[in-house]
Amino acid sequence: MMFDSSNIMFTNGHSDGAPSNGLSHSNGVESGEVNDRNNNRPVNGKMANVNGSSANGSVAGTKGYVAYKLDDRNWSRSTCVLGAQWGDEGKGKIVDLLASDMDVVGRCAGGNNAGHTVVVDQIEYDFHLLPSGIINPNCVSVLGNGVVIHLGQLLEEIKKNEAKGLRDWKKRLVISDRAHMVFDFHQAVDGLQEQQKGESGKSLGTTKKGIGPTYSTKAARTGVRMAELLSFDIFEEKFRTLATSFMQQYADLKIDIDAELAKYRELVNEIRPCITDTVHFMNQSIRMGKKILIEGANATMLDIDFGTYPFVTSSNCTVGGACTGLGIPPRYIGEVYGVAKAYCTRVGDGPFPTELHDEIGDYLQRTGKEIGVTTKRKRRCGWLDTVLLRYANMINGYTGLALTKLDILDGLDEIKIGVGYKLDGKELVTPPGNTLDLARVQVSYVTLPGWKQNISKCRRFEELPIRAQEYVRMVEQLCEVPVKWIGVGPSRDSIIRLF
Repeated sequence: MMFDSSNIMFTNGHSDGAPSNGLSHSNGVESGEVNDRNNNRPVNGKMANVNGSSANGSVAGTKGYVAYKLDDRNWSRSTCVLGAQWGDEGKGKIVDLLASDMDVVGRCAGGNNAGHTVVVDQIEYDFHLLPSGIINPNCVSVLGNGVVIHLGQLLEEIKKNEAKGLRDWKKRLVISDRAHMVFDFHQAVDGLQEQQKGESGKSLGTTKKGIGPTYSTKAARTGVRMAELLSFDIFEEKFRTLATSFMQQYADLKIDIDAELAKYRELVNEIRPCITDTVHFMNQSIRMGKKILIEGANATMLDIDFGTYPFVTSSNCTVGGACTGLGIPPRYIGEVYGVAKAYCTRVGDGPFPTELHDEIGDYLQRTGKEIGVTTKRKRRCGWLDTVLLRYANMINGYTGLALTKLDILDGLDEIKIGVGYKLDGKELVTPPGNTLDLARVQVSYVTLPGWKQNISKCRRFEELPIRAQEYVRMVEQLCEVPVKWIGVGPSRDSIIRLF
């Protein structure tokens, strides 16, 4: 299918000389500059001839060869917002804050197991698959090839947010033709697998959204991608094969294949205009100098490689996933922001070294309203763990941190920060790769006095109580990353920007 770029509108008024809509571009070398007939080659948009000197004074290499050099100085570098803990850190709020000045916001991994809540004009939007930037009417939202998509639940999410004020989403939503599809039977199998593991005391606490089984079929090369949906005969053949295979593996699984196919014949008409090659779209946007934001799902400690395996998600939620999940070259990644709560939470099973099983843990859960957006499960709560944050920084290379929900600590007499691990008397520099060992570590803490006053009205760092300022500075020193934003409340304006 050819993608009609006229459907995509860039209307934020940037005066960068690029077209306001469509995706035509120039890479800095005008077509009239290419003249191979005379053995000339462009260098930074200038002509160089074979005698070794170029129009801008550069000297050729051996045998008169002048290397082509692309002038990409005006191409954009994408900004990444990534979770630095176990998810639910408030990434959506930071994305929403930044998206107001963005042309493109993309998601690169995960599915509707993620959950972001954004409050705009006292209206609470819940997003699971949609990028949070969809609220911005001047912004194009992209679901990249690394995302797994349950089409029915995506359209249901859109309808719910339309009722709250979302408009013109078909003009501003782009979906990768290479993204894999989540089916109802993936979700059913997710539940069956979790039930089997629970019977042996080894449940993972998954969201049962079918994410793991979908990535499994992707890795097994039996999955179905959005591109196949556009050629329904191919889709039907692959769907029947995959569904039959699942029923053969799980005796209790029943799939009405004909009914499912009839459903997708209807759904494809609704979503067809949005499906395209998003690698090309992102590349064109980079070349046009568009402002691009990459919205991470889940978080570093849930990353399939670097997280608390096997109590993790099934994709790469770290900065590398931004490249592989959207097709963006690493050289065009710019700022990388990590988002962390001023304390720590986790949904589901798995080790949690700083977890609190006392009245302070109950206070954090109650005051922070720590209920999962996707699962509706209570989140486990504990002190901030800077061993994990330092590890997350090693992997992602943060240029700044967003420290959210600092106001939740207002009522505490004293506040602890986890600063070190010991295992069997030995100090650890990083969290152990063996999850059983991580569950046994002894945490070393520093204790700071609480500030015992309401900070929700503060909008400048100097307005915070001195003890709250000291807490933030301590986090910076321990993580070796500057704090760029501080969250002091749920609304989009309840934030302090430091630089």
